[in-house]
Amino acid sequence: MNKLLRRAYPVCLLLCLTAVFYACEGHSPEKTVIRFWALGAEGDNIRQLMPEFERRNPGITVKVQSLPWTAAHEKLLTSYAGNSMPDLFQLGNTWIPEFQVLGAIEDLRPWINTSRVVSELSFFPGVWATNRADSAIVGIPWYVDTRVLFYRKDLCADAGYVQPPATWDEWKDLARKLKQAAVREGRRAFAILLPTNEWAPPTILALQRGASFLKEQNTRGAFSDSLFRDAFEFYCSFFAEKLAPIGVTQVSNVYQGFAEGFFAMYITGPWNVGEFRRRLPPEMRDRWMTAPLPAPGPGGTGVSLAGGSSLAMARATSDKDAVWKLIEYLSDTPQQREFYRITGNLPARKEVWEDTLLTSDPYLHAFRIQLGALASPPAIPQWEQIAMKVQDYAEVGSVGKTPVPEILARLDRDVDVILEKRRWLIFGE
Repeated sequence: MNKLLRRAYPVCLLLCLTAVFYACEGHSPEKTVIRFWALGAEGDNIRQLMPEFERRNPGITVKVQSLPWTAAHEKLLTSYAGNSMPDLFQLGNTWIPEFQVLGAIEDLRPWINTSRVVSELSFFPGVWATNRADSAIVGIPWYVDTRVLFYRKDLCADAGYVQPPATWDEWKDLARKLKQAAVREGRRAFAILLPTNEWAPPTILALQRGASFLKEQNTRGAFSDSLFRDAFEFYCSFFAEKLAPIGVTQVSNVYQGFAEGFFAMYITGPWNVGEFRRRLPPEMRDRWMTAPLPAPGPGGTGVSLAGGSSLAMARATSDKDAVWKLIEYLSDTPQQREFYRITGNLPARKEVWEDTLLTSDPYLHAFRIQLGALASPPAIPQWEQIAMKVQDYAEVGSVGKTPVPEILARLDRDVDVILEKRRWLIFGE
């Protein structure tokens, strides 16, 4: 035994010295580093899920950088121009067409086709569609965002609506009755809040009517067409009949105005579920609820906007398989559930909605229904600019001094200017 030990000793010593040498020289196996940019609260909270991913994938390290929403769009464009994009990044759904046109984001179909985690059937169709560019899939839904009707159950019940309105006719009838009740009681109040610094309400109504917004391969405005005009007139009628306050200065605090009955209905999103719970007085707990949006006619739910954020892979990244592993991890059911728990962002994956964490919350029931009835405006890079014009002219319409046909003709002209370059690229005009 001693003889064997003496023979083995030099070999052991050599191995030990070699290990020490390589350790000192920093020759440990290199790890793949994924640079992940997330936005706002998502960036602050997603770090909690990274240790488990790195434990499962010991060869990968994730470096999360949190960007403020206000600076994210510009920073992403700057990083693209400077060839310094992160490997994985969060994209607002309305930004996807712009980055796809730039060629900044990877077509994920090769990975989706072999994945056991990510499947189109696992996500809400309206949200999945926002990630489709031509035949490519350039993002995976991370969380969803849409808008429903928040309403005062007590005030609506007093006006004869124990159930929320299901059609535009019922919606307008309820609004008139709420206004009449306020007048009888000598209260200065309105039926609904439609902030004129938001483009979403008139856009949602137009989507419900099936408006196309644009024409000629999305190169010219189609806002004067009958479907958009009908929706815009319906929107403006709430202001003309004094059912909604004009402008935003009349409501300095949304939560206080809702609690005091200054308005009884409000189109807003899931972020306000938590805010209403926190900001409304305790006695208001059972006096408000959420409902899917009314539809133009009977039979079905009125569509709402397909919003939220997706996970996109930079086309320039050299570690595509590692990045896909992180996308799969964040898209799987346990992580989607945990992400909702720590952020309150609604899960993009349908299976998570069967979890008691969500089914036990009465305010989320309307969102679950609404997520089955979503639509999107035209998927072109210029949509954000166009949306701001819709917002500007919606404010003009709320004042009621300019005829609707004239407003929409001016909107079409402004949109045609925005789309001038697109026309030149498509038609050479």
